[in-house]
Amino acid sequence: MIYRFTIISDEVDDFVREIQIDPEATFFDFHEAILKSVGFTDDQMTSFFICDDDWEKEKEITLEEMDDNPEMDSWVMKETPISELIEDEKQKLLYVFDYMTERCFFLELSEIITGKEIKGAKCTKKEGDAPKQIIDFEEMAAAGGGLDLDENFYGDQDFDMEDFDKEGFGGLDDGASSATFEEEKF
Repeated sequence: MIYRFTIISDEVDDFVREIQIDPEATFFDFHEAILKSVGFTDDQMTSFFICDDDWEKEKEITLEEMDDNPEMDSWVMKETPISELIEDEKQKLLYVFDYMTERCFFLELSEIITGKEIKGAKCTKKEGDAPKQIIDFEEMAAAGGGLDLDENFYGDQDFDMEDFDKEGFGGLDDGASSATFEEEKF
């Protein structure tokens, strides 16, 4: 059996990669195939995320062991076969390759090829240039990407800037006199 994944980027319109891989290969093998297909170095922290149909992250597969809590499920690329977490066509994944700016590739299991075998992984389609592997915040802002500092920036959809009063972090006053706060307009 062979899994064929299609990889796209939201940064480069004509970028497409297809990788065929043995489902019994590990996520680390897949990680290496992706890096090779796009010409990235292997010196960055990366993760795969298994996603639902709306690209919402569900499970993370990390490059290194990140969680030492035995009660939490954790998956590490070198220890996790792809078939352990992916079984169905159209399964969506994210491959985060730049943690600082949350840049990623969008992956989909586009086809399960039965009756054939493959050793390792192979890039079978290569169109367009890959985005730069790493960009800094200034580059991102200059490129028009800007930083999305909405209510989801802090990782909590219930976060609301209005929850903070002008004297500080509402309710955390220790009784000491606080300096007056003057709101700056940008």
